Amino acid sequence: MNKHFEDAKYYLKRAGETAKAGVSEELSPVRERVDDLIDREEEEPEPGRFDEVREELKTLQEKAEGETHEAIADARERIDRYRSDRADE
Repeated sequence: MNKHFEDAKYYLKRAGETAKAGVSEELSPVRERVDDLIDREEEEPEPGRFDEVREELKTLQEKAEGETHEAIADARERIDRYRSDRADE
């Protein structure tokens, strides 16, 4: 393709992009008014599988932390009882 056609193609592409941006900018107030009239509310997307797995892992982590604290407290009580039993002997 000769240089003139390449230049023309480039400038046509730029003109199209500029026209699209201009139309979007001009129509944005109209779009806002229509959205207000319709009172359209954007819905929250449903949580994806990734979010569900993340929540499950968070729950499991909290459960494991709680069980760990209980096990440590139980072990400390056993050690204290063992030591007090040994001291009584």
